[in-house]
Amino acid sequence: MPNNVKHFSINADDVPRAKTFYEKSFGWQFTAWGPPDFYLIQTGTAEDQGLHGALQGRREIVKGKPMFGFECTIGVDSIDETIAAIERNGGKIVMPKFEIPTVGTLIFFEDTEGTVVGAMQYEESYLNGI
Repeated sequence: MPNNVKHFSINADDVPRAKTFYEKSFGWQFTAWGPPDFYLIQTGTAEDQGLHGALQGRREIVKGKPMFGFECTIGVDSIDETIAAIERNGGKIVMPKFEIPTVGTLIFFEDTEGTVVGAMQYEESYLNGI
């Protein structure tokens, strides 16, 4: 698998308000999934599906550094090899491996500039269902 951006998240202080904004501004569709105030986002159509996304409450993966902007997750073949490459090249793991059942294994890291990014080794069955 190429290391493409596979997922984005929008972190919001007021999830219902943000959901309404994106529905009305862009026509995006939202499906409740998992924990409270967590929604999967469908940005596209059957012909042009767009990028897989989520809307969730704002959080601090790195203490004192709330997530603003679009949070991106890079799809990788091996989370362990990715962790090694990040650390070898000056990045820092800020959230250790976390398994999301039926989806894959996720980490968050800071790059050399302090940007927090996700990396996910997706389960094959999940990728086939997208």
